Amino acid sequence: MKIENKIIREEIKIKKRSNLIWKVVIIAMLVSSLFGAIFGFLAGKLSDSLIIKNNEVILEKESAVVDVVDKNSPAVVSIVVSKDVPKFRNSFNNPNRFDFFFSPFNYDQENMETEKQKIGGGTGFFVTADGLIVTNKHVVVDEDAKYTVITKDEKEYETTVLARHPTLDIAVLDIESEENFPVLALGDSDNLKVGQSVIAIGNSLGEFSNSVSLGIISGLQRNIVASSDFGQTEKLNDIIQTDAAINPGNSGGPLLDISGEVIGVNVAVVSGAQSVGFALPINQVKKIIEQIKENGELSTPFLGVRYILLNEEISKDNNLSYDYGALVIRGEKITDFAVIPSSPADKAGIIENDVILEIEGEKITEDNLLADVISRFEVRDEIILKLWHKGKEKNTKVILEKMK
Repeated sequence: MKIENKIIREEIKIKKRSNLIWKVVIIAMLVSSLFGAIFGFLAGKLSDSLIIKNNEVILEKESAVVDVVDKNSPAVVSIVVSKDVPKFRNSFNNPNRFDFFFSPFNYDQENMETEKQKIGGGTGFFVTADGLIVTNKHVVVDEDAKYTVITKDEKEYETTVLARHPTLDIAVLDIESEENFPVLALGDSDNLKVGQSVIAIGNSLGEFSNSVSLGIISGLQRNIVASSDFGQTEKLNDIIQTDAAINPGNSGGPLLDISGEVIGVNVAVVSGAQSVGFALPINQVKKIIEQIKENGELSTPFLGVRYILLNEEISKDNNLSYDYGALVIRGEKITDFAVIPSSPADKAGIIENDVILEIEGEKITEDNLLADVISRFEVRDEIILKLWHKGKEKNTKVILEKMK
């Protein structure tokens, strides 16, 4: 009997343990489900908040771009280039139709009248409220052409070219008017970063004024050789590369950062490529603007030599001691002096066949042109040139003068 009671008590204990285990399992399942539901809910809410945040970022950026364009577009102008050209008689009026394939137009030999025609276009932007406009030199390179500025509100103004920079692709125009024009703020191009957003505004294709494109800075300190449709070539150094769409007609327009400050002047595009455009850093242009503001003209220093840049091939062919520097030589004509008489170079004793190796410690190379180095100084600056002169190296002091 005692044994039976003992067995019964053991069975009761086993059943209690079993019930306790099942209770623990059930509670654990309930807790797990509850926490799973809570975490799922929170994760969903967090995901929703991230999506909303991303949308807010996108909307914020779009709003910033719209604000920049709305605020700055009135200060961007279209430049129309026109010129008096001979009137032509279309060859379709000629009964000899085959002549068209050889000469689409015939001169009116009896009456050589001229008519004003649009021959090109570009972009510019106001830098002073009284009418100073910055653009590219190649937009206004023709001294015989007429240049008309058209503002966003379609007002037209005749303009004069105050200055064409001798080495940079920059020109400054002036409008004589009593109006108070909107002005763009100039930024700092020395602190740019690859990947930051930029906005280009310009007269695309010379037809679509105040066109806007958005992109990023794709590269900095690029060196390229740009050419025009008229065969002009120019080496551009330390310029900005961008994927913002820049088309013919955008030349001279502003490249803005997301805060609306000008960080570059649009200058070139790669033909046949997609989204490869270039702009001159605005810090290269600021000194020009300040000179025009203060003096009404551009004061450009010059040295006064004619030269070719040396490289390894030229040095080897001519048995020269250096593969860098500027070799002072005369031109093809008898009047093309190697050293301009009474120039700073002439006064410093520089002669034909000298090699200008360095200026203030900077080597003169194909990537660091003599003209570019000189342009970084001011008129009346005294600089030290390292020369190869009559078979020896020597240092020579030169006082720069104003280019006439």
